[in-house]
Amino acid sequence: MAQCVQSVQEFIQDSFVPLVAALCSEEAERLTRRNNLSFAELVRPFCRLTSEVHMRDPNNQLHIIKNLKIAVNNIVTHPPQPGAIRKLLNDVVSVSQPAEGLVANVITAGDYDLNISATTPWFESYRECFLQSMPASDHEFLNHYVACMLVVSSSEPEPVEQFLKLSQEQHRIQHSSEYSYPKWFIPNTLKYYVLLHDVSTGEEQRADSIYEEMKQRYGTQGCYLLKINSRVSNRGTDEQIPDPWSQYLQKNTIQNQDCYEDYTAVSSKNTDHLIADGLDSEIKDGLSNNFKTHPLQLDHPSGSLDSVDSMKAAASLQDSKKSNSGTPHGACLTLTDHDRIRQFIQEFTFRGLLPHIEKTIRQLNDQLISRKGLSRSLFSATKKWFSGSKVPEKSINELKNTSGLLYPPEAPELQIRKMADLCFLVQHYELAYSCYHTAKKDFLNDQAMLYAAGALEMAAVSAFLQPGAPRPYPAHYMETAIQTYRDICKNMGLAERCVLLSAEILKSQSKYSEAAALLIRLTSEDSDLRSALLLEQAAHCFINMKSPMVRKFAFHMILAGHRFSKAGQKKHALRCYCQAMQVYKGKGWSLAEDHINFTIGRQSFTLRQLDNAVSAFRHILINDSKQPPAQQGAFLREYLYVYKNATQLSPDGPLPQLPLPYINSSATRVFFGHDRRPAEGEKQAATHVSLDQEYDSESSQQWKELEEQVVSVINKGTIPSNFQPTQFCLNRYSDNSKFPLAVIEEPITVEVSFRNPLKVPLLLTDLSLLWKFQPKDFNAKHDGETKEQGMCDEDMVGTEAIAEFLINSEETKVARLKLFPHQTGELHILGVVYNLGTVQGAVTLDGIDPSIGLQSGKFVSNGLSVRGRQDLEIQGPRLNNTKEEKTSIKYGPDRRLDPIITEEMPLLEVFFINFPTGLLCGEIRKAYVEFVNVSKCPLTALKVVSKHPEFFTFGGNTAALTPLSPSASENCSAYKTVVTDPTSVRTALLSSASSADFGVGTGGSPEVIQVPLPDAVLLPGASVQLPMWLRGPDEEGVHEINFLFYYESIKRHSKMCHRVLRHTAVICTSRSLHIRATVCRSNALGDEEGRGDNMLVFVDVENINTSETGVKEFHIVQVSSNSKHWKLQKSVNISGDKDTKLASRERAKLCFKAVRCKNSEENYTFADIVFGNEQIISSASPCADFFFQSLSSEFKRTHVQSHPHASQRAAKQSFDETVRLIQRCSEVDLNIVVLWKAYVVEDNKQLILEGQHHVALNTVGKEAFSFPQKQELPETVLLKFFRPENTPVPARPTPEQLSNLIKTSLHYPESFNHSFHQKSLCLVPVTLLLSNCSQAVVDVLIDLRHKPTSSEALEIHGSFTWLGQTQYKLQLKGQEVYSLQLKACFVHTGVYNLGTPRVFAKLADQVTLFETSQQNSMPALIIINNI
Repeated sequence: MAQCVQSVQEFIQDSFVPLVAALCSEEAERLTRRNNLSFAELVRPFCRLTSEVHMRDPNNQLHIIKNLKIAVNNIVTHPPQPGAIRKLLNDVVSVSQPAEGLVANVITAGDYDLNISATTPWFESYRECFLQSMPASDHEFLNHYVACMLVVSSSEPEPVEQFLKLSQEQHRIQHSSEYSYPKWFIPNTLKYYVLLHDVSTGEEQRADSIYEEMKQRYGTQGCYLLKINSRVSNRGTDEQIPDPWSQYLQKNTIQNQDCYEDYTAVSSKNTDHLIADGLDSEIKDGLSNNFKTHPLQLDHPSGSLDSVDSMKAAASLQDSKKSNSGTPHGACLTLTDHDRIRQFIQEFTFRGLLPHIEKTIRQLNDQLISRKGLSRSLFSATKKWFSGSKVPEKSINELKNTSGLLYPPEAPELQIRKMADLCFLVQHYELAYSCYHTAKKDFLNDQAMLYAAGALEMAAVSAFLQPGAPRPYPAHYMETAIQTYRDICKNMGLAERCVLLSAEILKSQSKYSEAAALLIRLTSEDSDLRSALLLEQAAHCFINMKSPMVRKFAFHMILAGHRFSKAGQKKHALRCYCQAMQVYKGKGWSLAEDHINFTIGRQSFTLRQLDNAVSAFRHILINDSKQPPAQQGAFLREYLYVYKNATQLSPDGPLPQLPLPYINSSATRVFFGHDRRPAEGEKQAATHVSLDQEYDSESSQQWKELEEQVVSVINKGTIPSNFQPTQFCLNRYSDNSKFPLAVIEEPITVEVSFRNPLKVPLLLTDLSLLWKFQPKDFNAKHDGETKEQGMCDEDMVGTEAIAEFLINSEETKVARLKLFPHQTGELHILGVVYNLGTVQGAVTLDGIDPSIGLQSGKFVSNGLSVRGRQDLEIQGPRLNNTKEEKTSIKYGPDRRLDPIITEEMPLLEVFFINFPTGLLCGEIRKAYVEFVNVSKCPLTALKVVSKHPEFFTFGGNTAALTPLSPSASENCSAYKTVVTDPTSVRTALLSSASSADFGVGTGGSPEVIQVPLPDAVLLPGASVQLPMWLRGPDEEGVHEINFLFYYESIKRHSKMCHRVLRHTAVICTSRSLHIRATVCRSNALGDEEGRGDNMLVFVDVENINTSETGVKEFHIVQVSSNSKHWKLQKSVNISGDKDTKLASRERAKLCFKAVRCKNSEENYTFADIVFGNEQIISSASPCADFFFQSLSSEFKRTHVQSHPHASQRAAKQSFDETVRLIQRCSEVDLNIVVLWKAYVVEDNKQLILEGQHHVALNTVGKEAFSFPQKQELPETVLLKFFRPENTPVPARPTPEQLSNLIKTSLHYPESFNHSFHQKSLCLVPVTLLLSNCSQAVVDVLIDLRHKPTSSEALEIHGSFTWLGQTQYKLQLKGQEVYSLQLKACFVHTGVYNLGTPRVFAKLADQVTLFETSQQNSMPALIIINNI
C-alpha cells in the first residue's frame, strides 16, 4: 500500500470516535449562520482534545486517554441510501487528484527506474469518507450516538422552555417507534445544555442570569454558556483571522458542508443557500421538528417539504467548490471566540461525556456480573474465561447461515458488545479485547454470524492496538470476519471495512504480500471503484516489498486502471496506465504496450488531453506491431480521429508531424534533369542517367574519371580547383558534401522511400514536397535581401503533387516528387506534406487483399484523413580523417536536399540511329548520331570521351578522307572503295596519310574526340545528324562501352561551366577471324631498286567463328600495311586463287614481300594488296581511323616507357643511344590490316558484313597476333613507370641483338661448268654482300678458314677452298652495304656448300666479337659440272 499521512493507530482511532448529536433551536442556528456555518460545523475544528484525559475502569484503575477526538453531528432521521453513498464516494475520488508539480517517488528495482506517486490521497479520502458514511447497524454500537447537545440562543424569549422543547424532541426521536434512525448507544442518553450567546448583539447580563438558572436546573456538569460572534463585521477588515473550517468543509464539500451522517438542523433553513444541479434553491422555513433527511438520501416521499434539499447530494463539484471558496467562514469570530469553542468542547468532554461513559461502563459491567452470576468483575475474570475449557472454533464453512438472527436490545451478549465498543472508543483496548473475545464466543455458540464477525473484527483491531503488544495481531480473526461478511452475510460494506483496517495493519508490519492478497480478494464485479482502489493499493504493496515485484505492480496497476475506467474515473485510469507503462515500455511486450497505449490514448482523448492521446496512438503505430490487420486498422482509424480533433483545435498552427508511413531518409535519391525519352523506332536515345538505374560505385568512378579527363584536356592538362564532377543522381553512396547544382526550369525529382509497417494499406493523398527557397542572382555583385519563402509560392518553384499514393500492407514503395525551379537561388527541400488516410474495407478476408483490386482506379477513402508532414533529415557520413574525428563520433554534412539553382544552360539530347547490338569481332558498321539542342541557349565545344576510343569514329578531319554515304559503292560498304584494274591484283597500291588527320599523335588525349559539328555550334532547337563508324571489339563477349558527351554554353557561367551527357552502349561480339603474323629478313639482298632492305611477311588467318551466328564464310578481300618505314610490295601467295575464302575452322597462309619506304617521317605509307574487284582505300575513314586508334595505346605505352630514359645521366646517354641503335636493327615498325567480308544468312537473306583486323609487327622473327595473348601483363609496365629505379637500362646489347647487326648474302652462279681435263683447278668468283642493319659503325671480321670438326662434315661440305686472304677486317658505316669479291677453288665435280665463311661483328668501340647467325640460316649450294 501507498504511504499515508496518518499512522495506522491514528487512522483507526479517528475512524471510531464517540458520536455526539447536536439539536439546535432556530435562533441558535441563526447565530452560527452569521459565520456561514452550522453549529456542528462551527465546533468541528476544535473536536480533538489537546491534553490527556484520565478516567477509571471498572476495577478503579486509572486509564489515560491520549489525543481523543469526538464527532459532533446534526441529527438526521433517515439512513443514507446505498446509491447516494456510491455517488458520494465516486465524487470524493474524482475530486482528489495528484497535486500538480508533485515530485514523484523514484523507485529503482533491477533494470527499472519507476516514477511512482508515493502517496494516494484519493484512497485516503475514499477510506475516510467510506468509514464515516457507513450507516449505523444493530450488531455494533461504534457509530451510535453517546450524547446529545441541546443548543439554545440567549436572545430567545424563553430559553428554558426552548431547552425543554428540544429535550422532548430528542426523547421522541430516540424512543418513538416513528424514528428508527439515528441509533443511540443507551436509552439514557447524556443531554448537555448549551446556551449560545451573541456577544455583539445580545445582553451579557441576561445571558449570565439564564446560565445561572440553567446551572441550578441541570447542574454545573450538564450545561455551558458559549459566547461567540465577538467581532463586529464592519471593524478592521484588514485583520486576518485564520479559517480552520475550510479544510473540513473542503473535504466534505460533496455533502454540502456536512459530515456524511449528519445534516444541518431544520432551523438553518431560512439562511442556507444550497446549489442543486446548478440551481440556487433557497430553503424554506420549517418547523423545528421537521428533521432533514440524510444528505445522501435519493428517494423521498412525494409530499415531503424537504425534497429540494435532498438534491444537494447531486450538487456539481465545481459549484460547491465555488460556494466554499467564495464564502468566508467564521467572519464574526475572533481568536478569543476560537479559544472559547475549544474550551467548551474540552469542558463538555471532561465534565460531561467521559464521566457519562465511565458510569455507563461500570453499569454494564455490574449488569453483566449480576446476570452471569459471577463473583468478580468481568475484568478480573477475563483470564479464567479464556484459559478454561475452550470451545473449539468451528470452521466457517460448517456454520449455518444464521446471519439473520437478531438479539433483543437488552440481551447480555449485546451488553458485552456494548461495553466492548465503549471501552474501544475511550482507548481501553485491553478491556475491549476481553469483551470482544467473550462476545465472539457467545455469538459463535448461537451461530449469530453477523454479530460474531463484528466481534472478531474488533477483537483483532483491539489486539493490535493494545499498548506494549502483549499478543500478536490475530490476522485469522480478520480473515474469518471478512469471509463471513462477504459470503454468509452478503454485506460487502462491512467486508470492505475489515479489509481496509487489516491491510493497513499488515502494511504497518511490512507484511505487504499478505496485505496485497487481502486487497485482491475483495475485488469483485459489484463495485468497480472499490475494486480499482484496492487493486491500486495491492500494486503499491508489490512495489514496496523488500524485493520489489515490478511486473506484478504493473499488472495490478493495469487492472486498477481498467476498473477505474469502468467506474468512470478517467483521470485515475489514465494515471494507472501511465505508471504501468513505465514497466512494459521497451521490453518487447509489444501487445501489452499496444493495449496500454491504446487505453492511454482513449482516456486522454476523453479528458481532452489531445497531445497525450496523439502521442499514445503514435506509439502504437510506429512500433513493429504484432497485432492482426483488423486491430491495426482500428488503431489507425482511432489515431486519425484523435489527430483530426487535435488539429481542429489549432487550424492555423504548424503542420503536425505524422508517424506513418516510415520514411527511410538515407535512401532518399535526388535526380536533376528531365526524364529520359523512350526510343522512337530506329532512334535510340542516349541511356544517360535515370532513377531506375541501380547505383554502381565502379561505374560512377569511371564516369568521374572520364569527365576529369575531358576537363583536363579543355584546360590544357590541369583540372580547375573549383571543378565539381557532375552528379545527376544523388543517393547515400554519392559524395554529397558539396551543394549540388540544378538548372533553372529543369525539374528536380526527389525519390522518397516509404514503408508501411502495418498490415493494412495506407492511402496518402495530395502528396508533395515541402521546401524553402532563397532567391539569388549569382551574376550580380550584391545580392538583394533573401526572403524565406513558403511552400505555396508557385512563381518561384513549381511543386508537383501526387493525387493518390497507396502503400499496401508491409510494403516499401518509392514516390517520385518533382519541383520546377523558376528562379535562381538556393533551394532547401525540407520534407513531404500529405493527407494520411485509410482505404475503406482494407481488412484482408479469406487471404485476399481487397486493396489489390483498387490499384488501377480511384481509391475509396473512408473519409478520415489528416494533413501533416514528415521531415527529411539525412545524416551525413561519419568523419574519419583527423585524430579528433577518429576518437569522437562526428558526421559530415549531407547536402543532397539543398541544391543551388543556376542560370540557364544548354541541354543536349543524343539519339543513335541503326546502332547495332551485336557485332563480329573486328566488324565495321556505320550508324548515325543525332544531336539535338532542346534548350533555349546555343551549345558549343561538343566532345565525346570514352575509355574505348578504338570502338568508334566520326571520320577524319578532312571531308576528302570521309566517304559521303554508304550507297556510293557496291554492297553498301562502309569503306571508301575504288574499282581496281585486274592487272594490279596482288601488287601494292600506295597512298599516304598523316596521323594528325585522324586526331592521333597531336599530343592531346586520344580518348577525347571532337565531334565535328557544322560551325561548331548547335543552336536552340537545332539538330544535326553525323555518321559514326563502329568496330566490334577484338575480344568476344558482352561489352559495356561508356560515352561521355561534353558541351558548354556560349556564355560563361560562374557556377556551372559545362554539362555532360552519358551513354552506355552494350555490344555483344562473337568470334570472327584470328590472325597471326611474323616477319623475317629476306635472303635476297637486292630488290628492284637495288637496295638491300627487304623482308618477308607471313600472315596466318584462321576462321574461329562458330556456326551459330549464321556466318557462312569469310573472304579475305585485301591486306594493307601501314608504316612510316615499310610497305608491302607484292603478294607471293602460292595458291592461284584470286579470292581467299575461309569456311568454319579453316586456315589460310599468306606471304608478302615488304620493302622499305622512301617517304618522310611524318606520314604513314598505306599499301593495299587487293584480292577482289574493289580496292578499299585504307588511308581513308573508317579504315585508317580504326588503325590509328588501335595504335594510340601503343603510342601511349612507348611514351610512358621512354619517359624514364630522359632522366638518365648525360655520361651514359651516348652509350645508351648506341645500344638503342643496335636494338632497333631487330625491330620493325610494320602494321598489317586484314580486311574481310563475311557472308551471313539471316531470315533466308544473305547479308554481307565487313571488317578489319590489325596486327602490329615489332620484332623480326617474333610472332604477333590480332588479339593480345593472355600472358601479357600490363601491370609490369605500370610498375616500371612508377618505380624507374628498379628497371635498370641494359648496359650492353644481347648476343641475339648483335647477331642481327650484319646481314650477309652470297651471290654466285647456281651451276658452274668447268673442264677438269683441261684445268685441274676450277676457280669460281663469289660475291659476299655485307649489309649493316643498324645506324652504328660496326667492325666486321670475315674468317675464310674452314675447319671441319668431324669426318661427316667433310663429306657434307665437300672439299673446296677459298683463294686469297683468309681473313678480312672491314668497318661498315650505318646502313652501308659492302660487296666483297672472293674466289672459291674446286678440284672435282660435285655439289658444294659455299656458306662456310664465318662473319664476326662488334661495335666499333667494344671489344667482344659476336658471330652472326646469318650464314647458318640456309645452305648456299653450288653444282660444279665437268665438260
